[in-house]
Parts: sequence; structure tokens; C-alpha cells
Amino acid sequence: MASIKPRVKAPKTASAGEVVSIKTLISHPMESGQRKDKDGATIPRQIINKFTATFNGAMVFACDLEPSVSANPYFEFQMTVPETGVLAFEWVDDDGSIYTDEKTITVA
Repeated sequence: MASIKPRVKAPKTASAGEVVSIKTLISHPMESGQRKDKDGATIPRQIINKFTATFNGAMVFACDLEPSVSANPYFEFQMTVPETGVLAFEWVDDDGSIYTDEKTITVA
């Protein structure tokens, strides 16, 4: 895999109190550590093990991932937009790498 890249789709504007859909996808191999390569050696485990989304610092979605999750994990969730703010997303990899993205939603 060339690079691990998060992608997020969120509305740029919303009305106060509106429920919006947030969609996230991260390009990641999600290797379980149970497969073998062509030489019979175990391929090391490499998975995103935690995903969180916050809005102005308050948690709106979080989950722990296990090796059975497929490559390129996709999440979709809904949230209520109380005010203008920043959605911050964080994916944590087994090796300690952290991948982030942010989107601003403006209350119009």
C-alpha cells in the first residue's frame, strides 16, 4: 500500500440543531497478523485499533477495531450540530502512528 490516507465527507454548513451524516474512510491494509506471505512467514499485524471523532473537543463517535475489520475501514455516523465548530478525527495504528483530519461545520 502506497500511503495511509484518511478521507472525510462532512457538510460545510448546517442549521443549529440539525442532524448531519459524517462519512469517513481510511486507506489502510488492516493486516490481521494471521496470514502468511509466499515464503510462509507470518505477515506482521498492522491495524487501526482506535477511531475517534470529536466536535469542539466533545466526543461524538468512538470505536475500537479488531483484526477482523476489513482493509480500508469506512464509518458513517450522524451527529447533531449545536454550533459552528471543528470536527476532529483520529485513527490510531498498532505501531503508534496517528492519522488525523479536521473539517469545520459553520452554523448558518
